[in-house]
Amino acid sequence: MRAVVYDAVGAAPRMASVPEPECAEDGAVVAVRATGVCRSDWHAWRGHEPVPLPHTPGHEFAGVVAAVGARVRGFAVGDRVTSPFVNGCGRCAWCLRGQAQVCPDQTQPGFTQAGSFAERVAVHAADLNLVRLPESIDFVEAAALGCRFATAFRALHGHGRIGAGDWVAVFGCGGVGLSAVMIAVASGARVVGVDPSPAARARAAELGAEVTLAPDAPPSVDATVRAVTDGGAQVSVDALGSAATADASIRSLRRRGRHVQVGLMLGDAARAPIPWTVVVEQELEIVGSHGMAAADYPAMLAMVADGRLRPRRLVGRVIGLAEAGAALVAMDDPVAAGAGITVATTA
Repeated sequence: MRAVVYDAVGAAPRMASVPEPECAEDGAVVAVRATGVCRSDWHAWRGHEPVPLPHTPGHEFAGVVAAVGARVRGFAVGDRVTSPFVNGCGRCAWCLRGQAQVCPDQTQPGFTQAGSFAERVAVHAADLNLVRLPESIDFVEAAALGCRFATAFRALHGHGRIGAGDWVAVFGCGGVGLSAVMIAVASGARVVGVDPSPAARARAAELGAEVTLAPDAPPSVDATVRAVTDGGAQVSVDALGSAATADASIRSLRRRGRHVQVGLMLGDAARAPIPWTVVVEQELEIVGSHGMAAADYPAMLAMVADGRLRPRRLVGRVIGLAEAGAALVAMDDPVAAGAGITVATTA
């Protein structure tokens, strides 16, 4: 089959002919129809997290089941499906409780194994990890749900527990951040979007953010957020992942508010300090969020199917599979903020 492959960290991705993925007894092989090009793929390509080499990236995908293992009961060849980027083992206590996103024996297409920049991709523990797609959701829109949108949905609903009228402060209006803006607005919340890029702030406003701010908003961005929200946000999300955005996000909360850390804290940021005096005195909650298990997809898909959520609006460009490698390399330069998600199709 055709697949995008790179042979070393930072090496130019190339189209190649590679062996078909094997189908495990409890797994499935999905014929990929669309796959997102995500910055997490770029992090792996640049060596920020280890992957087996040579490697095929891609973890946001949608397609049609091409094969199922003998032990699979819930899916059949021809089913339209997607899958979370974290695939649980299906056997541990976490998976059995519906918390596959923290499975200690998880697999991740595009990271622990060959991914979806290919004509077909393998999914382990298919009954746990595959998600059936409603007919009203096309493959490009479903691929846009993959990592960024589903992660934002769980961050806000699973951890942030947002309600109608709540203020939500979103720091970083890239793929995850703009998804968070859309989801919060659709849920009746009011949004402040923070990003250094005027284009990203404009896009956040188009999606319903009532207030948009640059990180250097005087006297400080957290003080400005507290002022415009009359005391601070009930929920804040760091969708970028830096010491500065995490600190400002926490300080933007009102008393007893909830901060959700979605952006990966890499390098020196992994040891970033937290304003503990503020956290303790104001009884703030701080929680990390790592994707969303397949068991939690139905609520999100229902909102997409009935039109309350429109992830297709976040797609900026649809390309062919042969262009996916170049799109990955292009992330070396600052991405045009607000340009939207790039999705590659195999057609």
